[in-house]
Amino acid sequence: MIGKIPKPGKSFKGCIEYNLLKKDATILMADGIRIDSIAHTINDFNMQRKMNPGLGQAVGHMILSWSINDNVKLNDDAMVRIAKEYLQKMKIKDTQFLIVRHQDKEHPHLHIIYNRVDNNGKTISDNFQHLKNVKIAKELTLKYGFYIAGNKKLVDRQQLKGMDKTKYELFDAITAVTKQVKSIDELKRQLLNKGIEIQFKYKSGTKEVQGISFAKGDAKFKGSEIDRSLSYGRICKAIDQNVQQEETEQLRHQRFVSDIKEAIKSQPVHQQQSHYTGKGASLLETLLQPEQANPMPQIADDTDERRRKRRKQQSQGISR
Repeated sequence: MIGKIPKPGKSFKGCIEYNLLKKDATILMADGIRIDSIAHTINDFNMQRKMNPGLGQAVGHMILSWSINDNVKLNDDAMVRIAKEYLQKMKIKDTQFLIVRHQDKEHPHLHIIYNRVDNNGKTISDNFQHLKNVKIAKELTLKYGFYIAGNKKLVDRQQLKGMDKTKYELFDAITAVTKQVKSIDELKRQLLNKGIEIQFKYKSGTKEVQGISFAKGDAKFKGSEIDRSLSYGRICKAIDQNVQQEETEQLRHQRFVSDIKEAIKSQPVHQQQSHYTGKGASLLETLLQPEQANPMPQIADDTDERRRKRRKQQSQGISR
């Protein structure tokens, strides 16, 4: 299960018309509003909004999506129950809301429209809403045993929007660069060239790094929030493995060269000299050069050889 929070809108009319005029849209639940007509629904949201006229963005909008693998576990009642639990955990309560299911995608999903002006005219806070959304969606996924994609490579990037799209773009870019670099500073430089900034979290009063975050544009995520493999500890471990692999390859090459040198030294002097080509290249240099196609050996013409022998025998017979 994934929760998405689109960019907040200012108009209930636009949000409600988008959701209710969608083909095969179904209202699963409504609280505090009439649903006999779109006009009444919009009017009821706006009436309560007037209780807090100073709130510019009163329209709350959320999307809950499940994997196509969860179809067997979901029906309208189950989706409403989970949506209400999600709203409660997000501390969205005592206000008008509308739950609408759409059928335009293969995977099950629903939209929640709610009023950020509650029934008492107070503002429902949206601080840290994106962070809470990720945490709560994960909790509900584990609680109800919904499908979890085991590999981010399997996620269809083209279907992603907003913060989810940015998060996967960060995952792809950071993962690719981490496989190549040999230090955190090098990682920082290469990501900055891609428009991604690294920010560190330090232990209080020290220079000891405790965490890492990545920022692109207005979006900022902790490394572990993007993916567990992008925590500070795991990134450092991956970089150490890159360094060790390079050192191992260098050591293997040095041993190869050393073995060749020892093999040459163990040969008699005249054989060592015979290993030099006309241009002065040694056996070591020849072995370290890229492989080239071996020239075709010159094959003696057996017919010519027999003719020469025959002539020789004939001449010897005449001289006798």
